Parts: sequence; structure tokens; C-alpha cells
Amino acid sequence: MRTDGRRRARKRTKTVISSLIFIVSLTVLIVELMPIIVVITSGFKRDIDIWARGPFYFKPTLQSYKEVLSNSDFLNSLKNSLVVGASSTMISIIVGAMASYGLTRYVFKFKEAIAYTFLGFRMIPQISLVIPLYVMFNYLRLRDTLTGIILAHVSFNIPYVIWLLLPFFAAVPRDYEEAARVDGATEKQIFWRVFFPLVSPGLVVASVFAFLMSWNEFLYALILTSVNARTAPVAVNGFLGQYAPRWGQLTAAGTIMLIPVFVITLSLQRYIIKGLISGGIKG
Repeated sequence: MRTDGRRRARKRTKTVISSLIFIVSLTVLIVELMPIIVVITSGFKRDIDIWARGPFYFKPTLQSYKEVLSNSDFLNSLKNSLVVGASSTMISIIVGAMASYGLTRYVFKFKEAIAYTFLGFRMIPQISLVIPLYVMFNYLRLRDTLTGIILAHVSFNIPYVIWLLLPFFAAVPRDYEEAARVDGATEKQIFWRVFFPLVSPGLVVASVFAFLMSWNEFLYALILTSVNARTAPVAVNGFLGQYAPRWGQLTAAGTIMLIPVFVITLSLQRYIIKGLISGGIKG
């Protein structure tokens, strides 16, 4: 009887704990999703309906989307963001993977110091670097160019990629490397044909996060560009207007900016989870 009572007590305790976890998780989910839902629904409202009535009571309209998608400056900024995001991600992945490979597979002095130096670079606030970058890019005639903003994004993506990939490269067994050398492979072939495929889960995670950081970056794009290389976050900010925000267009543009984020994360969700789990175990 006592054993049955203890089992029932443990079962009730587990049920209460599970219910509390569910309630807390649901609350966090609602808090996280509410701003996104408000932004998406506001894009289908007239400006007057956004504040005049409740958040979920409105007559849907596509007027804001028509105005945003007919804005050539915004469309050009979307194209710039895609070019900058893809280019900076590709450069960061290649350079970061090479650096991580060197830091984990070779033995040399000050290796850990160099690794922590990269981490220190990532911790430097962007606001403290934007003025030196502005002066340098202005001197090199790279201000308001795609090349300039790509280099600026690469500067904060590479340290992140290096540290994210370190555990993946470190976890590759030496046997693969030694077998490739026995077969006559060069260092270049070992890196590209042996290590690159083996650390592909980490590369996917690093690529996704690097692209999203570049896609959402605002400060460098605001200061280092004006017209020609303006990116989507700056263009969205432009809908705030000089005197009054154009809320419908602002939220519609913000929703359009969310589309690549949703597409990338949902389509690569399986690989992202696999990479994060692998990195956590290997680290």
C-alpha cells in the first residue's frame, strides 16, 4: 500500500511539473510570437485601422504591400541585402573555416592566444568601429559601395564563424588526416576533400547565422551607405518618415524582410538542429 501511495505521489508530482513546464513554455511562445503577429497583421491594415481598432479587428487590404513593392528604392535595397548577405557569408565561411582548421590541426606558439584574440574582436561594439571604418572607406572610396559594406560585414562575421567551427574541426579524428596523407593528398586536398565534408553540419549552422546577422545588420549599413548600397534594414527605417510614420508600409516592408529568415530557418531546420547538437557534444 505504501509503495502504491508513493507511486501515485510521484506520478502527481510529475504531472504538476509537466503542466508547469507546458504553461511556462506556452507563455514564452506567446510573448515571443505576439510582436511578429502584430507586425504581419498590421501590414494588411490601413494606417487609420492600426490604432483606431483592436489588433485583430480590421478589413484586410493589400494597399501597403502594393505601395512597398512599387517602391524601386526598397526593391533595390532588398537586392543589395541579398548580394551583401550571400557574399559576406561565403567569404566568412571560407576564411573562417581555413582559420579554424589551422587553429585546431596545427601546433604552434600562441595558438590559444590567437583564438581568444578573434573572440575579443567579436566582442568589440560596432558603434566603436563605425567611425574608423567610415574614415577608412571614405579614403579608399569604398563608402556607399557594395564592396565596402560586404567587407564591413565580413569583419564581424569571421570571428564568429571561427569560434563556431573550432569544435567541429577539433572533433575530426586524426586517422582521416593520416590516411589522406598516406594516399598522397596535399594539405589543400585534405582541407577541401576530407575536412570540409566532415564539418558540413557546422558549416550549415555558421552559414545560416552569418547570413542572418548580415541580413539584419543596421548600424554599418546606416553610416557606411547612402543611396547606391543601401540595404533593406535602412530602407525599412526610411518608412518611419520625416514627420509621421507610414505604419502600413513600415510593417509590410518588415514582413517582406522576414520572408528570407523564415524560408532559410524552416528549410534548413533539420541541419541547423543537427549542427547545434553536434557542436554542443563535440565542444
